[in-house]
Amino acid sequence: MGRRPQPEIREQLLAACADHALAHGLPDRIAPFVAATGTSARMLLYHFGTRDQLLRGVLERARQRQVAAYEELLRARPGEPYTDTLARAWAGISGPDGATFLRVFSPLREDADQQLWPEFRRLATTDWLGPLEAGLATLGRPELATLVLAVIRGLLIDRQATGDAERTDAAFAEFLTSLSPR
Repeated sequence: MGRRPQPEIREQLLAACADHALAHGLPDRIAPFVAATGTSARMLLYHFGTRDQLLRGVLERARQRQVAAYEELLRARPGEPYTDTLARAWAGISGPDGATFLRVFSPLREDADQQLWPEFRRLATTDWLGPLEAGLATLGRPELATLVLAVIRGLLIDRQATGDAERTDAAFAEFLTSLSPR
């Protein structure tokens, strides 16, 4: 008779693996996850089935954390101009906290095959449109959500490639001045 599933152990392992991936990037082997969880490769595979299923679970957990963090950053606040909200969101997304997510998800954006998460690039683009539309609606400009998202993504790619935080911060600040209400 086999062991019964233990979802609480699986959750603990998944949380520890996601913490590790966010701190160090997604490893190409499971050995770093073994070290991070203090368990064995055999036990990780017991709980997740395969290496790819473990990696997919880690990506999904990290993505849940990113969505929660960024939705909070992008949420319109009563009495605050949405351009101020976007300035603060940019600081969070482009700063050290956002870098943890870029470390994990940037390779997925660059991977043409998308073996681990085939629909990632589409989701990573479209899931921010709703919060941006809602926030931009406070300026009377919800139709600009795609433009704002494209600017954020483009400046993040620029910043990642060049390391020029001062220039990309200045570019985003200048962009925000164009978002004044009609």
